[in-house]
Amino acid sequence: MIPSSDRNELRLALPKGRMQDAVFKLLADAGLPVRVGPRAYRPTFALSNVEAKLLKPQSIVEMLHTGSRDVGFAGADWVAELGANLVELLDTGCDPVRIVAAAPAAIAGELERQKPLVVASEYQRLTEQWIRQRGFDARFVRSYGATEVLPPEDADCIVDNASTGATLLVNGLVVVDELMTSTTRLYASPAALERPELRARIEDLTLLVRSVIEARSRVMIDLNVAASSLDAVVEVLPCMREATIAPLHGNGGFAIRAAVPKAELPRIVPAVKARGGTDIVVFSPAQIVP
Repeated sequence: MIPSSDRNELRLALPKGRMQDAVFKLLADAGLPVRVGPRAYRPTFALSNVEAKLLKPQSIVEMLHTGSRDVGFAGADWVAELGANLVELLDTGCDPVRIVAAAPAAIAGELERQKPLVVASEYQRLTEQWIRQRGFDARFVRSYGATEVLPPEDADCIVDNASTGATLLVNGLVVVDELMTSTTRLYASPAALERPELRARIEDLTLLVRSVIEARSRVMIDLNVAASSLDAVVEVLPCMREATIAPLHGNGGFAIRAAVPKAELPRIVPAVKARGGTDIVVFSPAQIVP
């Protein structure tokens, strides 16, 4: 392995599997498309001097921890599971899951009576912490996927990730506890951040990705308003800093533009209209850099 101090390229880790589509879409929206060619595990990346590699999320955490990768996307669950020393740069909010304990409905309310309780999971560290916290007399069994099919014959209880809970339900399991919530996040190796040239490039990448995340939570609203109603309209616009206001041709009032939270749009539009706003146009920005 080439020592970190002897190379110039930024080593980026991209996730395979469940998280891949959302991460690729996020990067494409940031103007950083990922192209997977014949060498499927070594895609090309839009930024120069970046060496990208597709890895399993667990491997990404390990590689960032050891410093062989500089920056990468991974789930918070695997960072917690592996106890990795990483720097979280931002939470993308993509692929939210819960790490839950689940058991067959028949014994879900009396797990403490199962002695010893057999708990199966891919998450050994998190599961053993949960067992200690609950004070169970339990034995951990490692699973390697399809954990939900193990009860009741091969395990009494499982710890697994769940998004909708549908898979648990199909297998006759009910959630008995929630250990943590997890999303896809951008992490950096502490060693990479200690090198000024790598740190600057990591910060640039973070800025571009964050601008897309910010844009997804907001919409732009354009409208016109008479001078007499200007203050009343501005009062109900929750913009990022201050609304952009420009005079209309012929002193016919003002044009206003503001980036507002998307979730508040059903309240904002009627309020603006009621206070004298006209010609209201709402559109989605691709990126917002505060």
